Amino acid sequence: MYLSINLIILLCFLPFSYSNNSLEEVDDNEFINLCATEKYVVVLFTKRQCPECENIENELLSVREDLVDSLNAWVVKIYNSNLVQIYSPAKEPALVFMRHGVPLLYSGDINDELILHTFRENKEPNVRELDDSNFEHLTQAASGATTGDWFVLFYSKTCVTSHRLTARWEAVAAALKTRMNIARVNRLDTGAATARRFGVYTTPTFIFFRQGKMYRYQLQSHDVKALIHFATDGYKRIAKSENVPVPKSPFDDLTQLIADYIAENNWVVALGGFCVMIGFALAMRTRKSNSNKSQLKKSKKKDKPKTEENIDKPEKSNTKKSK
Repeated sequence: MYLSINLIILLCFLPFSYSNNSLEEVDDNEFINLCATEKYVVVLFTKRQCPECENIENELLSVREDLVDSLNAWVVKIYNSNLVQIYSPAKEPALVFMRHGVPLLYSGDINDELILHTFRENKEPNVRELDDSNFEHLTQAASGATTGDWFVLFYSKTCVTSHRLTARWEAVAAALKTRMNIARVNRLDTGAATARRFGVYTTPTFIFFRQGKMYRYQLQSHDVKALIHFATDGYKRIAKSENVPVPKSPFDDLTQLIADYIAENNWVVALGGFCVMIGFALAMRTRKSNSNKSQLKKSKKKDKPKTEENIDKPEKSNTKKSK
């Protein structure tokens, strides 16, 4: 009887013991639904037989209750998810903090207190959205950058690489938010004129603005640490300093837009040249035809015979009237 009671108690507490030693597991669809309905979601992308994954999970378990209490966040894990490549190029393990659906890839040391501090201090997205209407006003890039340094990502909604940079770019913003401004510009839409101003024609493109100068990040690596290093010190050695161009006038921007369009669409030049040649040929043919008609008329006038006078003029009478 005593053994049976102990067994019942053990079975009752077993689920709680298991849940305290492991994160709740969800699949991709459940995770997507959580992001759509919940304000904060902390997710660990993990895989089986991965000591590093287990280490991160243990650290996360240590602060799970704090995350729930302070942020009312869901803390879950996903095994072998197809979504991990959207947030991390290295795949599993990847720790991501979703805020209103905007991801932040954790890139710090694996430490429970540091994880908790990072998520608490970055409850809202840090990357600022700039466009043609506010870029110069907010950055003052051409006038001396009195608003501080700016590290800007030019992206497009149709660029897969740009889309997969969102979580990493937020990680850069979280790491540098006390030192500089991190922003992004939609190259093909709301920031098209700004992109033309700085000669940005591909995405993703990174430009660092500092004290009236601009530095282009041209390394192939889009790793969080590489981007942070460039903005804090690396730009001095690996990037060429350029003067920040002043904003273009509407006419100059239109001219640049036409020039860029022609440069990107060589067939327009070929078609235009072909049309000019056809027009010139038609004009020459019309001119030659008119010339032939004129010569033909002149020739007909020369060959036309003169008409003889068939009626004799009356002779003058010399006779005087008799009195």
